[in-house]
Amino acid sequence: MTDLVYSQLTDLFRIGLIIGLVFTMYRTAAITGRVLPLGLGVVFVAVILPATMSGTATFTKAFLTGLVSNSIILVHVLIIARLITRMRR
Repeated sequence: MTDLVYSQLTDLFRIGLIIGLVFTMYRTAAITGRVLPLGLGVVFVAVILPATMSGTATFTKAFLTGLVSNSIILVHVLIIARLITRMRR
């Protein structure tokens, strides 16, 4: 289980999708808000990656650990994005 979470945390494609999600959220926050797009995006990435890529884990296990991994990555990306927006002011 720890190996699966570690492999998901270091997956560059997953990290790139989460960064794109945060970037898109900031650009459309006035229209769609922030929480709903982020929540749905985390679930979307957690579903789409195990569904399209083959792996040794079952879909349910990969999905649940994907939710945890995506949330951890999202927190870090949001912190970095917040720091960048503060530095730009």
